[in-house]
Amino acid sequence: MNMSQLAQLKWTQFSLKSIFIFFMAVVLTACSSGSVERVSTDEDIMLSDRWNDTDSRLVAEEMMGDMLTFPWFRDYNFSQKGNPTVIVQTIRNKTSEHIPVDTFVNDIKRSLLRAGKVDFVVSGAERDEIRTEREEQELNAAPDTVAKFGLEQGAGFALSGTINSIVDSNGDQRVSFYQVDLKLIDMTTNREVWNGQKKLKKLADKGFF
Repeated sequence: MNMSQLAQLKWTQFSLKSIFIFFMAVVLTACSSGSVERVSTDEDIMLSDRWNDTDSRLVAEEMMGDMLTFPWFRDYNFSQKGNPTVIVQTIRNKTSEHIPVDTFVNDIKRSLLRAGKVDFVVSGAERDEIRTEREEQELNAAPDTVAKFGLEQGAGFALSGTINSIVDSNGDQRVSFYQVDLKLIDMTTNREVWNGQKKLKKLADKGFF
């Protein structure tokens, strides 16, 4: 191979390499380009068959609506006691995926508070923080502004439950099944006054997961 042919070969190789680099740059740019837009928080957007914010809100609203139709609420003595007071104990996520239980609990509270038929008292760490703040007020706040000890509103009912799931797949399709079980306990008698259950089932094709 003479010098001219060698130079031509090197030029051809350089040209092919340059074309390949340019092509890959175009592909990577196309793959990385996208857009973001604001959408309504009430819009149901399913990017997967997993539990989402719409599931949380709709399940909470339906189950709390069901809870208020049971005899315990109808028979409650509102004239003597005002609204029934509920404390949310533990709602456990027993699925294999991450489900933000706090969001579900807040959806439950919002549903009932919006109806104006049930009062809530805080529990756990939140209650301890408030008690610590009350102690700080005893030491540092003006006497006529201090929140008094011993006047907390007691809860008459305790709400607890679980979120379970079953996922089944044959390679081309996947079925995600969710079951939410909640119960309300009368704290004076330990009587279970309401037991609610909600089931969800979602079918996804292979291209979706």
